[in-house]
Amino acid sequence: MMSGGVGKYTHIDNQKVSGSVPSVPDPGHVAVQFTADSNLQTFPPSESQGKISGGTRPPRDADDTFSKPVSGSEESQQGGWFRTFTVAAYKPYFDVDTTDVLERIKYSLFPFRGTFTEKTVSNPDLYGPFWICTTLIFVAASIGTFVTYIAHKLQKKEWNYDINLVTWSAGVFYGYVLLVPLVLYVILKYFSAPSGLVQLFCLYGYSLFVFIPALCLSVIPVEIFRWVIAGVAGFMSATFVALNLRAHIMSAGERWFFIVAGIFLLQLALSVVLKLYLFTVTV
Repeated sequence: MMSGGVGKYTHIDNQKVSGSVPSVPDPGHVAVQFTADSNLQTFPPSESQGKISGGTRPPRDADDTFSKPVSGSEESQQGGWFRTFTVAAYKPYFDVDTTDVLERIKYSLFPFRGTFTEKTVSNPDLYGPFWICTTLIFVAASIGTFVTYIAHKLQKKEWNYDINLVTWSAGVFYGYVLLVPLVLYVILKYFSAPSGLVQLFCLYGYSLFVFIPALCLSVIPVEIFRWVIAGVAGFMSATFVALNLRAHIMSAGERWFFIVAGIFLLQLALSVVLKLYLFTVTV
Protein backbone atom coordinates (compact mmCIF):
# COMPACT_ATOMS: atom_id res chain seq x y z
CA MET A 1 0.00 0.00 0.00
CA MET A 2 2.75 2.39 0.87
CA SER A 3 6.19 2.47 -0.59
CA GLY A 4 9.34 3.92 0.76
CA GLY A 5 10.73 4.10 4.28
CA VAL A 6 9.32 5.78 7.31
CA GLY A 7 8.85 9.48 6.75
CA LYS A 8 9.38 9.03 3.00
CA TYR A 9 5.88 8.62 1.67
CA THR A 10 5.99 9.38 -1.99
CA HIS A 11 2.52 8.26 -2.96
CA ILE A 12 -0.49 6.28 -1.84
CA ASP A 13 -1.65 3.54 -4.10
CA ASN A 14 -5.19 3.91 -5.34
CA GLN A 15 -6.50 0.63 -4.07
CA LYS A 16 -9.34 -0.62 -1.99
CA VAL A 17 -8.40 -0.84 1.65
CA SER A 18 -10.63 -1.94 4.44
CA GLY A 19 -12.15 1.06 6.18
CA SER A 20 -11.06 3.52 3.53
CA VAL A 21 -12.97 5.38 0.83
CA PRO A 22 -11.64 5.08 -2.71
CA SER A 23 -10.43 8.33 -4.18
CA VAL A 24 -12.60 9.88 -6.84
CA PRO A 25 -11.11 12.27 -9.39
CA ASP A 26 -12.58 15.79 -9.18
CA PRO A 27 -14.35 16.54 -12.47
CA GLY A 28 -14.61 20.24 -11.59
CA HIS A 29 -10.88 20.73 -11.31
CA VAL A 30 -9.69 23.43 -13.68
CA ALA A 31 -6.05 23.85 -14.49
CA VAL A 32 -4.95 27.46 -14.67
CA GLN A 33 -2.00 28.22 -16.86
CA PHE A 34 -0.25 31.55 -17.33
CA THR A 35 1.26 31.93 -20.73
CA ALA A 36 3.77 34.42 -22.00
CA ASP A 37 0.91 36.61 -23.25
CA SER A 38 -0.50 37.05 -19.75
CA ASN A 39 -0.13 40.60 -18.50
CA LEU A 40 -0.41 41.01 -14.76
CA GLN A 41 1.59 44.24 -14.46
CA THR A 42 -1.40 46.58 -14.57
CA PHE A 43 -4.54 45.76 -12.65
CA PRO A 44 -7.20 46.87 -13.14
CA PRO A 45 -6.59 47.98 -16.73
CA SER A 46 -7.02 51.67 -17.26
CA GLU A 47 -8.51 53.37 -20.28
CA SER A 48 -7.00 56.83 -20.42
CA GLN A 49 -7.10 58.90 -23.55
CA GLY A 50 -5.93 62.44 -24.10
CA LYS A 51 -4.69 64.45 -21.13
CA ILE A 52 -7.63 63.78 -18.88
CA SER A 53 -7.07 60.33 -17.41
CA GLY A 54 -10.07 58.07 -17.56
CA GLY A 55 -8.92 56.35 -14.38
CA THR A 56 -10.01 52.83 -13.53
CA ARG A 57 -13.32 51.49 -14.60
CA PRO A 58 -15.96 50.84 -11.95
CA PRO A 59 -16.61 47.20 -10.97
CA ARG A 60 -19.05 45.49 -13.25
CA ASP A 61 -21.79 43.11 -12.23
CA ALA A 62 -21.02 39.44 -12.48
CA ASP A 63 -23.59 38.93 -15.22
CA ASP A 64 -23.55 42.51 -16.57
CA THR A 65 -27.23 42.88 -15.75
CA PHE A 66 -26.87 46.49 -14.71
CA SER A 67 -23.79 47.31 -16.76
CA LYS A 68 -25.24 46.77 -20.21
CA PRO A 69 -27.81 49.27 -21.48
CA VAL A 70 -31.21 47.76 -21.90
CA SER A 71 -32.55 47.81 -25.44
CA GLY A 72 -34.73 50.86 -25.93
CA SER A 73 -33.40 52.60 -22.82
CA GLU A 74 -32.38 56.23 -22.69
CA GLU A 75 -28.67 55.34 -22.66
CA SER A 76 -28.85 53.27 -25.81
CA GLN A 77 -30.85 55.92 -27.63
CA GLN A 78 -28.76 58.82 -26.40
CA GLY A 79 -27.45 60.83 -29.31
CA GLY A 80 -28.01 63.93 -31.34
CA TRP A 81 -29.24 66.85 -29.27
CA PHE A 82 -29.61 64.66 -26.17
CA ARG A 83 -25.84 64.28 -26.05
CA THR A 84 -25.52 68.06 -25.67
CA PHE A 85 -26.87 67.81 -22.13
CA THR A 86 -24.29 65.26 -20.97
CA VAL A 87 -20.93 65.92 -19.34
CA ALA A 88 -19.20 63.55 -21.74
CA ALA A 89 -20.09 65.82 -24.67
CA TYR A 90 -17.99 68.68 -23.24
CA LYS A 91 -15.12 66.66 -21.79
CA PRO A 92 -12.95 66.85 -24.98
CA TYR A 93 -13.13 70.67 -24.90
CA PHE A 94 -11.50 70.73 -21.45
CA ASP A 95 -8.76 68.27 -22.39
CA VAL A 96 -5.92 70.80 -22.10
CA ASP A 97 -3.15 71.38 -19.62
CA THR A 98 -1.39 74.48 -18.34
CA THR A 99 1.15 74.43 -21.15
CA ASP A 100 -1.57 74.48 -23.81
CA VAL A 101 -3.43 77.35 -22.17
CA LEU A 102 -0.30 79.46 -21.67
CA GLU A 103 0.76 78.90 -25.26
CA ARG A 104 -2.63 80.01 -26.55
CA ILE A 105 -2.56 83.08 -24.32
CA LYS A 106 0.85 83.92 -25.77
CA TYR A 107 -0.59 83.73 -29.29
CA SER A 108 -3.37 86.12 -28.27
CA LEU A 109 -0.78 88.69 -27.14
CA PHE A 110 0.90 88.59 -30.58
CA PRO A 111 -2.12 89.22 -32.79
CA PHE A 112 -0.29 89.85 -36.07
CA ARG A 113 0.75 86.21 -36.47
CA GLY A 114 -2.75 85.06 -37.33
CA THR A 115 -1.89 81.41 -36.66
CA PHE A 116 -4.07 80.81 -33.61
CA THR A 117 -6.81 79.08 -35.60
CA GLU A 118 -4.33 76.76 -37.26
CA LYS A 119 -2.80 75.81 -33.92
CA THR A 120 -6.14 75.04 -32.27
CA VAL A 121 -8.16 73.63 -35.16
CA SER A 122 -7.64 70.04 -33.98
CA ASN A 123 -8.20 70.74 -30.29
CA PRO A 124 -10.21 73.90 -29.51
CA ASP A 125 -10.90 74.27 -25.82
CA LEU A 126 -13.45 75.98 -23.60
CA TYR A 127 -11.35 75.79 -20.44
CA GLY A 128 -9.26 78.85 -21.25
CA PRO A 129 -12.15 81.06 -22.40
CA PHE A 130 -14.20 80.21 -19.32
CA TRP A 131 -11.46 81.13 -16.86
CA ILE A 132 -10.42 84.19 -18.83
CA CYS A 133 -13.97 85.55 -18.63
CA THR A 134 -14.24 84.62 -14.96
CA THR A 135 -10.93 86.33 -14.22
CA LEU A 136 -12.05 89.41 -16.12
CA ILE A 137 -15.20 89.63 -14.01
CA PHE A 138 -13.20 89.36 -10.79
CA VAL A 139 -10.54 91.85 -11.92
CA ALA A 140 -13.10 94.33 -13.24
CA ALA A 141 -15.10 94.23 -10.00
CA SER A 142 -12.08 94.40 -7.68
CA ILE A 143 -10.15 97.05 -9.62
CA GLY A 144 -13.25 99.15 -10.18
CA THR A 145 -14.17 98.96 -6.50
CA PHE A 146 -10.63 99.81 -5.39
CA VAL A 147 -10.29 102.80 -7.72
CA THR A 148 -13.64 104.29 -6.78
CA TYR A 149 -12.90 103.76 -3.09
CA ILE A 150 -9.59 105.63 -3.34
CA ALA A 151 -11.19 108.41 -5.36
CA HIS A 152 -13.93 108.90 -2.76
CA LYS A 153 -11.48 108.87 0.12
CA LEU A 154 -9.22 111.44 -1.51
CA GLN A 155 -12.18 113.77 -1.90
CA LYS A 156 -13.45 112.88 1.59
CA LYS A 157 -16.80 111.65 0.32
CA GLU A 158 -18.90 108.75 1.49
CA TRP A 159 -18.33 105.53 -0.43
CA ASN A 160 -20.78 102.67 -0.94
CA TYR A 161 -20.00 99.36 -2.59
CA ASP A 162 -21.76 98.89 -5.94
CA ILE A 163 -22.79 95.26 -6.39
CA ASN A 164 -24.04 96.05 -9.87
CA LEU A 165 -20.43 96.20 -11.04
CA VAL A 166 -20.13 92.42 -10.65
CA THR A 167 -23.41 91.58 -12.35
CA TRP A 168 -22.76 94.06 -15.15
CA SER A 169 -19.27 92.67 -15.78
CA ALA A 170 -20.58 89.08 -15.80
CA GLY A 171 -23.30 90.00 -18.28
CA VAL A 172 -20.88 91.79 -20.60
CA PHE A 173 -18.09 89.22 -20.72
CA TYR A 174 -20.13 86.02 -20.61
CA GLY A 175 -22.74 87.46 -22.93
CA TYR A 176 -20.18 88.70 -25.44
CA VAL A 177 -18.28 85.41 -25.61
CA LEU A 178 -21.51 83.42 -26.01
CA LEU A 179 -23.65 85.59 -28.28
CA VAL A 180 -21.13 87.10 -30.71
CA PRO A 181 -19.58 83.77 -31.81
CA LEU A 182 -23.06 82.28 -32.10
CA VAL A 183 -24.26 85.10 -34.38
CA LEU A 184 -21.04 84.94 -36.39
CA TYR A 185 -21.49 81.19 -36.76
CA VAL A 186 -24.93 81.72 -38.33
CA ILE A 187 -23.61 84.48 -40.62
CA LEU A 188 -20.71 82.37 -41.87
CA LYS A 189 -23.03 79.45 -42.45
CA TYR A 190 -25.30 81.71 -44.50
CA PHE A 191 -22.40 82.83 -46.69
CA SER A 192 -21.29 79.21 -47.20
CA ALA A 193 -18.12 79.66 -45.14
CA PRO A 194 -19.06 77.66 -42.03
CA SER A 195 -16.70 77.55 -39.10
CA GLY A 196 -16.75 75.39 -36.00
CA LEU A 197 -18.83 76.88 -33.21
CA VAL A 198 -16.45 75.70 -30.49
CA GLN A 199 -13.55 77.11 -32.52
CA LEU A 200 -15.25 80.52 -32.49
CA PHE A 201 -15.90 80.31 -28.75
CA CYS A 202 -12.24 79.48 -28.23
CA LEU A 203 -11.02 82.33 -30.45
CA TYR A 204 -13.21 84.99 -28.86
CA GLY A 205 -12.49 83.76 -25.35
CA TYR A 206 -8.73 84.08 -25.74
CA SER A 207 -9.12 87.41 -27.51
CA LEU A 208 -10.33 88.94 -24.22
CA PHE A 209 -7.20 88.07 -22.26
CA VAL A 210 -5.49 91.32 -23.22
CA PHE A 211 -8.12 93.25 -21.25
CA ILE A 212 -6.92 91.71 -17.96
CA PRO A 213 -3.61 93.63 -17.84
CA ALA A 214 -5.40 96.64 -19.32
CA LEU A 215 -7.85 96.68 -16.41
CA CYS A 216 -4.98 96.39 -13.95
CA LEU A 217 -3.27 99.41 -15.52
CA SER A 218 -6.47 101.43 -15.25
CA VAL A 219 -5.69 102.10 -11.58
CA ILE A 220 -3.37 104.89 -12.77
CA PRO A 221 -5.46 108.07 -12.26
CA VAL A 222 -4.68 109.66 -15.63
CA GLU A 223 -7.64 109.81 -17.96
CA ILE A 224 -5.68 110.11 -21.21
CA PHE A 225 -3.57 107.13 -20.16
CA ARG A 226 -6.71 105.07 -19.57
CA TRP A 227 -7.98 105.91 -23.02
CA VAL A 228 -4.67 104.84 -24.55
CA ILE A 229 -4.69 101.57 -22.61
CA ALA A 230 -8.28 100.81 -23.65
CA GLY A 231 -7.51 101.69 -27.26
CA VAL A 232 -4.39 99.53 -27.47
CA ALA A 233 -6.12 96.57 -25.81
CA GLY A 234 -9.12 96.90 -28.13
CA PHE A 235 -6.90 97.16 -31.22
CA MET A 236 -4.88 94.08 -30.23
CA SER A 237 -8.02 92.08 -29.49
CA ALA A 238 -9.75 93.14 -32.73
CA THR A 239 -6.65 92.42 -34.82
CA PHE A 240 -6.27 89.00 -33.23
CA VAL A 241 -9.83 87.98 -34.10
CA ALA A 242 -9.91 89.56 -37.57
CA LEU A 243 -6.61 88.14 -38.80
CA ASN A 244 -7.37 84.64 -37.57
CA LEU A 245 -10.74 84.64 -39.33
CA ARG A 246 -9.69 86.45 -42.49
CA ALA A 247 -8.25 83.45 -44.33
CA HIS A 248 -11.37 81.42 -43.57
CA ILE A 249 -13.87 84.16 -44.39
CA MET A 250 -12.22 84.95 -47.73
CA SER A 251 -13.99 81.87 -49.09
CA ALA A 252 -17.30 83.70 -48.62
CA GLY A 253 -16.71 85.67 -51.80
CA GLU A 254 -16.53 89.41 -52.38
CA ARG A 255 -18.30 90.22 -49.12
CA TRP A 256 -15.52 88.78 -46.95
CA PHE A 257 -14.03 92.25 -46.40
CA PHE A 258 -17.25 93.61 -44.88
CA ILE A 259 -17.53 90.61 -42.56
CA VAL A 260 -13.94 91.02 -41.35
CA ALA A 261 -14.40 94.77 -40.97
CA GLY A 262 -17.55 94.21 -38.94
CA ILE A 263 -15.72 91.77 -36.66
CA PHE A 264 -12.89 94.26 -36.17
CA LEU A 265 -15.20 97.20 -35.41
CA LEU A 266 -17.34 95.15 -33.03
CA GLN A 267 -14.27 94.23 -31.01
CA LEU A 268 -13.23 97.89 -30.91
CA ALA A 269 -16.72 98.81 -29.74
CA LEU A 270 -16.29 96.40 -26.84
CA SER A 271 -13.14 98.22 -25.73
CA VAL A 272 -14.99 101.56 -25.86
CA VAL A 273 -17.80 100.15 -23.70
CA LEU A 274 -15.27 98.81 -21.21
CA LYS A 275 -13.54 102.19 -21.09
CA LEU A 276 -16.75 104.07 -20.40
CA TYR A 277 -18.07 101.72 -17.73
CA LEU A 278 -14.98 100.09 -16.20
CA PHE A 279 -12.00 102.33 -16.96
CA THR A 280 -13.78 105.52 -15.90
CA VAL A 281 -14.09 106.57 -12.27
CA THR A 282 -16.97 108.82 -11.25
CA VAL A 283 -17.24 110.37 -7.80
